[in-house]
Amino acid sequence: MNMSISQTLASELAVQLWQIEAALKLLAEGATVPFISRYRKEVTGELTDTQLRDLEERYTYLTELADRKQAILKSIEEQGKLTDELKKAILETDNKARLEDLYLPYKPKRRTKGQIAKEAGLEPLAERLLADPMLHPASIAAEYLNPEHKIETPEQALEGARHILMERFVENADLLEDLRTHVWQNGLLTSVVTKDKEQEGAKFSDYFEYQEAIKKVPSHRALAVLRGQKENFLRVDLLLNEQDELVAVQKIAHCFEVQNQGRPADSWLNQTVEWTWKIKLKLKIEMDLITKVREASEEEAIKVFKDNLKNLLMAAPAGRRAVLGLDPGLRTGVKVVAVDETGKLLNYITIFPHAPRNDWDESIKILAKLSATYGAELVSIGNGTASRETDKLVAELMKKFPELKLTKIVVSESGASVYSASALASAEFPDLDVTYRGAVSIARRLQDPLAELVKIDPKAIGVGQYQHDVNQVKLGKGLEAVLEDCVNAVGADVNTASVPLLKSIAGLNETVAQNIVQYREANGRFSTRAAIKKVPRLGEKTYQQAIGFLRIMGGENPLDASAVHPEAYPVVNNILEKTGVSIQTLMGNTELLRGLKAQDFANDNFGVPTVQDILTELHKPGRDPRPEFKMVEFKEGIETLQDLKTGLILDGVVTNVTNFGAFVDIGVHQDGLVHISQMAQQFVSDPHKVVKVGQIVTVKVIEVDIARKRIQLSMRLNDAAAPQEKKMHQPASKNQVQRAKPKAEPIINSSMGDALAKAFAKK
Repeated sequence: MNMSISQTLASELAVQLWQIEAALKLLAEGATVPFISRYRKEVTGELTDTQLRDLEERYTYLTELADRKQAILKSIEEQGKLTDELKKAILETDNKARLEDLYLPYKPKRRTKGQIAKEAGLEPLAERLLADPMLHPASIAAEYLNPEHKIETPEQALEGARHILMERFVENADLLEDLRTHVWQNGLLTSVVTKDKEQEGAKFSDYFEYQEAIKKVPSHRALAVLRGQKENFLRVDLLLNEQDELVAVQKIAHCFEVQNQGRPADSWLNQTVEWTWKIKLKLKIEMDLITKVREASEEEAIKVFKDNLKNLLMAAPAGRRAVLGLDPGLRTGVKVVAVDETGKLLNYITIFPHAPRNDWDESIKILAKLSATYGAELVSIGNGTASRETDKLVAELMKKFPELKLTKIVVSESGASVYSASALASAEFPDLDVTYRGAVSIARRLQDPLAELVKIDPKAIGVGQYQHDVNQVKLGKGLEAVLEDCVNAVGADVNTASVPLLKSIAGLNETVAQNIVQYREANGRFSTRAAIKKVPRLGEKTYQQAIGFLRIMGGENPLDASAVHPEAYPVVNNILEKTGVSIQTLMGNTELLRGLKAQDFANDNFGVPTVQDILTELHKPGRDPRPEFKMVEFKEGIETLQDLKTGLILDGVVTNVTNFGAFVDIGVHQDGLVHISQMAQQFVSDPHKVVKVGQIVTVKVIEVDIARKRIQLSMRLNDAAAPQEKKMHQPASKNQVQRAKPKAEPIINSSMGDALAKAFAKK
């Protein structure tokens, strides 16, 4: 029996049917994932935001699948070819590939050789030869000559009949599935360097002679190989050995009961089977499976990007402290900005401490004056060109002026240039040079990474794995979901938040976010959450979705600075009545709150999960889920690749995590790689379980390749020596892989043909 979409989702997500139906109902009514997961726990049985995102994605897929099924059923029925068996098979299929296989024989096509042959009246010839191999092909074909359709010889008639059978053979859904499984289990994905492209494509040298079982190729290697193919540096094939090629041909023969018993038509039918594999099915199967690998690899790459982006966005904020932001440069100088604790630009200047001007002492004086004038506590240094030289400058500043009590931090400047040239930056700083805008971004992302990074397209932040090789629509949608979840997990101060931050709040869009900012600029700060209702185009539904994630700091009602939704304020009032204390006394009163039980305040509108969330929020009102702010100190004197030595122990910060390891910034302008095998003493299946973007780690240098600018690092600090890694990609040997032969040659060679004949004869 065909399961409903809701039943399928419940089974896949391992939850109850009522939970799925409740969540789908809320989504259909316009509720957002953050709102549902935070404020409708009783309704959905406490489905998490991750479960709700998965539900959304799968619901879209299954809905599209259901719609496609109906369109296909209608098409086949209109042709008068829909049987009960076919209808049942279509309704029961659970994936789009299988559905299209079932539709293939009935799908309207351009005029093929098989169709032309049918128009010439050759279908009965094909049917007779397949049904009765005792017939002599040449003799029987003579009965179907048709000069009007240019069928003038028995050979031409047999060629047309062959095309009819070949097209029939490739349209059998069960056979296609069987062959895909066979090739998936036994096929080798291989690549070789394109002729005369060795030097130009050197970055793909690991794949110049590469082979790996297609079912085992990890996503990062698959995407690397496919990128090499796209850029014309690699030739990629999916290959089977001779025996597996033979098995594939046998499967086709078995499906259509073609045997080799020495009967008159057996040889012709066997050759038709062989040609079907060689000309039609082999290439189709190869394309299908490489597409399968690409899609699975893209999904994995998108997941990696999403995980990294989440960790980056949820990095610890330095908080409301005045900052000097430094965008390092050599010849063009170091761009310096001073921002106050809210991120407001106070002053900017360019200093030239490095060659060729070498105004070192004067630069220190300028930085000291700016720090003293604006009360800077932190110095944020971009990690680009001249970063270490500038870091050394600030270190000397701190040494000469200890009374300033400065702290320096090197931050990633990925995406700063994108922000600098954006319309948003132009609107905020219309008269400021783009280079200073970048320095502002560097300063602000130290104060609050989330608030600043939301202004940049997530794809430009640089924490992806082959991000330009994946489906950009899926990537964009996935990253937007991460952004939305992170922003709503933290919340936003409605009186200071930017438009990009506000538009990621549940229920808000860019227009409403702009209206909020314009309203507060015209009317002053909001003093209550209720006042936000006065913003143009912010209706009741939008207010309901967004207000729990918007904060009023220092407003009239202390609850407005918390994550307690206004609709639940009556619950808090009930708590106040029963405890006999004021809201000011209750909030943050751990001793009092620990004595309260959620079930004592639950009612028909607010169940125990919601009340428990309220009590938790009252313990730490407006709590920030992000970790405590920490910083990495790069080792003195280690500034370039040339300074690195094997065995050197360094501190660094994780900049990117992939499925094969993690990249770590150790302060030499080139991130090093900690391979997955070097992340822990025990086996690691997923690097994301060990490290995350922004994490400070201690590593050991195990290899430096200056020519290729590659640094191999290890987190296994107690290893006596770096173990030699087993070579991952061995060249294909002749007895392992049968190279694809020129198209003019038959794929079934003489020895293979003999083996095929013997196999058929045994039947």
